[in-house]
Amino acid sequence: MIERIKRALERCGVSLWRINERVDETAELFFVKKQLDTRRIKDVRKYDVTVFRDVESGNGGKPARGATSVPILPSMDDRQLDEELKGAYYAAQFAANPYYDLADPVQAPLVEESGELAQAPLAQSAGKLARALFAPDTHDDAFVNSAELFVYRVRRRIVSSEGTDVSFVNSGANGEFVVQCREPEDVEIHNQFEYDALDEAALSAKVAEALTFVRDRAHAQRILKSGSYDLVLSGNAVAEVLSYYVLRASASAVYAKYSTWQQGEDVQNAEEGGERLSLTLRAFHPYSEEGIPTMNDLPLLKDGKLLTWHGPNRFCRYLGVKPTGDYQRTACANGTVPFEALKKGPCLWAVTFSDFQMDTMSGHFGGEIRLAYLVEADGKVTPVTGGSVNGSILEAQKRLVFSTDRYLTARYDGPYAVRIAGVSIAGTEE
Repeated sequence: MIERIKRALERCGVSLWRINERVDETAELFFVKKQLDTRRIKDVRKYDVTVFRDVESGNGGKPARGATSVPILPSMDDRQLDEELKGAYYAAQFAANPYYDLADPVQAPLVEESGELAQAPLAQSAGKLARALFAPDTHDDAFVNSAELFVYRVRRRIVSSEGTDVSFVNSGANGEFVVQCREPEDVEIHNQFEYDALDEAALSAKVAEALTFVRDRAHAQRILKSGSYDLVLSGNAVAEVLSYYVLRASASAVYAKYSTWQQGEDVQNAEEGGERLSLTLRAFHPYSEEGIPTMNDLPLLKDGKLLTWHGPNRFCRYLGVKPTGDYQRTACANGTVPFEALKKGPCLWAVTFSDFQMDTMSGHFGGEIRLAYLVEADGKVTPVTGGSVNGSILEAQKRLVFSTDRYLTARYDGPYAVRIAGVSIAGTEE
C-alpha cells in the first residue's frame, strides 16, 4: 500500500511528503462484575499521509511551508486516492507557516520490544491481566462493578520523501474499572490504568487500593473546613502536577511565547526545606511520528534548572535547537521521605477527585474532592468528602517534598506522593 501511495503522490505532483503506516492488533475484554460480557479481537491497518507545500508568505515574499494530513484507507481505488491527496495538497497552501527544514532522514532496521506482553498471544496476556484485576476482589462490602481491558500490539512504519524509512513494534495494556460500595452510602469510583509491560502485580495493587478507597468513601464525612492545608497528592495526581514542567519546556510553548523559560534557567525557585526537581523524558516509542529518534532519555530539569527544550521538528527548528521528537513518559528522580512519614502531622491526603487538572497556562491545579483523609496533629485520621483543591504550582514548587515510595505507569515513573505546604481548600462545613 505504501508503494501505491508513493505512486499517487507522484501523479499528484507532491514532492514533499510523509507516510505513517499503523497496524493495530488488540484483544479487548469487557466485564460486568466478574462475568465476561464481551470479547473482541481486532486487526486494523491505517495510513496517514502528510503533504507539504512551499508558498510565498506575503511577508515580503519570504518562503513559507504548509502541511496537511489526510487519512488513507487500503480500500480506496486510485481515483479516490488521487482525490484525497490532491485535496490535501490544495489545502496545504492555506496552512502556511514560516519556512522550516523537514526532519533529518533516518534509515534503520525494525525495532521490536522484548517481554511477554510484546511476544505472547494477546488473548493470553489479556487473560492474565484480567485475573490480576479481579484477584483482590474478594470482599462483600466493596467490589469491582465493571471493567474494560485492552491489550495491544502496534506495528508502525514511517516513510518520507526526505529518505526516512523506519519501523517499530510496541505493545501495552490499558483499561478502566469501576469499584463500588453500597453501604452505608452507595458510591462508585472510576479508575484507569496503563502499562507497557505485563505488570500483574501493579494492577492487583491498584485494584486493592481502589477497593479500600471506595469503602472509605462510603463512610466519609462532610466535615472539611475551608482553610490552608498541607496537601498530600498521590498516584496520577503527582504526574498531573509535574506535567506543568514538561509542557512549559516544550518548544511549541516557548516559540508561541506561552512560556518564557530559557535553557539553563532556574525555573523552580525552591526554598530551603523543599526538594529541587530533577525530571527526565523517557522514550515511549523509539521514533516520533515524524521519524525522529527518541530512543535515548532526555534530561529535562536538574536541580530545578531547565536543561533543554523539547518538541516536534518544526518548533525546534524555529528555536534553533536539535529536534527531539515527542516524548510521552516523564520520570522524576525526587524522593526523600517514606510515604508513611510524609503523611504524618496535620495534612489532607486527597486520593480521588471528580476531575483533577493542571492548568499549564496559569499554573493552577485543583479539582473537586471525592475522598481525602484528614490527618490531625494527634494522629487521628478521618475519611472526608466534598470541597475542592485550588493550588498554584508557582507557590507550591517552593516547598515540595516527595515520597521515597515509587509509582509506575506507562506515562510516569516517579514518587508515589508529594506533600505541598499551604494549599487553599474550599470546605463543606458551614
